[in-house]
Amino acid sequence: MTQSLFDHFLVIAKNLNEKFEISPLLYGSLGLEILTRKSFNPKDIDLLIPLEFMQERWKDLKCEMEDQGYKLIDKNEHEFSNGQHKIGFSDIEDLQEYAAINIKEIEQREYKGIRYKLLRLDQYHNVYNRSVKDGYRTTTRNKKDTEKIEIIEGILKGF
Repeated sequence: MTQSLFDHFLVIAKNLNEKFEISPLLYGSLGLEILTRKSFNPKDIDLLIPLEFMQERWKDLKCEMEDQGYKLIDKNEHEFSNGQHKIGFSDIEDLQEYAAINIKEIEQREYKGIRYKLLRLDQYHNVYNRSVKDGYRTTTRNKKDTEKIEIIEGILKGF
């Protein structure tokens, strides 16, 4: 499941590279799984992209996703589905305020010529520590987020 989800991410990332010169940040459980090589059973693809594509250029992004067979299923969450995969978009600039992450320090990666970004383990630690305090996530995801923090801390401590 995860490999096919990552392969699907690569298709989307390649299109974002080529159409908009965006190097998307692979976020959430899938990004953490790729980084740690531990199974987190991601159900969707979370991408962070420049704010301008969430605002001024939203129509361009939406049209591109529709051209790839996706339908917007949640306008507020910027979430798309093709019936098989869900992809949610948010703005990368929010990481500074949300989790004290300098977006200029986020690692750029390349896989088979496809450019994308991935947080470091300490940056993921900041994100999940913040998320367990977030009102929405504490009621829906707190147990999973707490487990992720424990795994991240174990890796950071060398266990």
